[in-house]
Amino acid sequence: MPAASQVLEKEYNYADTLWCTYIVSVVAASIAELTTYPLDLTKTRLQIQGELANKQDVKITTAPHRGMLKTAAGIVREEGLLMLWQGTSAALLRHTVYSGTRIVCYQTLREKVFLAERDKHFPLWKSALSGITAGSVAQFIASPTDLLKVHIQMEGKRRLMGEPPRVKGLYDAFLKVIQTSGVRGSIPNVQRAALVNLGDLTTYDSAKRFILRHSDLTDGPVVHVMSSACAGFVAAGMGTPADVVKTRVMNQPTDAHGNPLIYKSSWDCLKKTIANEGGFALYKGFLPVWIRMAPWSLIFWLSFEQTKTVLGASHF
Repeated sequence: MPAASQVLEKEYNYADTLWCTYIVSVVAASIAELTTYPLDLTKTRLQIQGELANKQDVKITTAPHRGMLKTAAGIVREEGLLMLWQGTSAALLRHTVYSGTRIVCYQTLREKVFLAERDKHFPLWKSALSGITAGSVAQFIASPTDLLKVHIQMEGKRRLMGEPPRVKGLYDAFLKVIQTSGVRGSIPNVQRAALVNLGDLTTYDSAKRFILRHSDLTDGPVVHVMSSACAGFVAAGMGTPADVVKTRVMNQPTDAHGNPLIYKSSWDCLKKTIANEGGFALYKGFLPVWIRMAPWSLIFWLSFEQTKTVLGASHF
């Protein structure tokens, strides 16, 4: 009986269940999001700056173009310090859906579909396919919350320009998104998420396995820091162009029927951005994206892995 109970206990560990993994990933993502959110707001403002939609407004067109530091300083000076966290409610709502889904989906594909063995080589193409699929599925489900976040983030700038507010809060923004925009922006959202998770999940998993196989390091904080540093850089490089397109498509004005007035699709946005501003415009906000993704990835993976350790669960 003791032996049987030990086997049963080993086979079932609540900390290794999908629902527990989901909750831990949401908590870890929330910690990382609150810590690095000001850089996300700065990035969004930089990506909107100079776009075709803004050229319809003389006030915005004549406003000086700023870099990352001047944009962040301008938000603090003109709108207040706390405005650097404008839209956090929508961001946390997004991660409640997005982060939990992407981790659980990737882990399920890796272990149930591709039958990966722990601490063994996992082919890059399988990891990449798992990352792309997990990111796409998670982002498609969470896409409306991303649209909420972008709208709320831009409200401070609209008030400074003398424009009437588009939304009065999270609930009001949610109602207006449903009424006027629907799932507009979901395609560039999904494209970006596929690239970001190819960079984040795939790179983290692959880098961690590589380090453990080719060094004497154990699966602990040092390995997690090294792997997350690789993941943050690759994710920023792959995701920034799609992030620029996503932000512009989601932020553009619509007519009374909810139809977009500037970009017909993400491909149309890509062409117009390059034609009007050049190819480097696709990397607007890369520095804050990278500076944000590096600590975000570090905080997320450390929080995620250490929480699983405390709960007695297996590492990612």
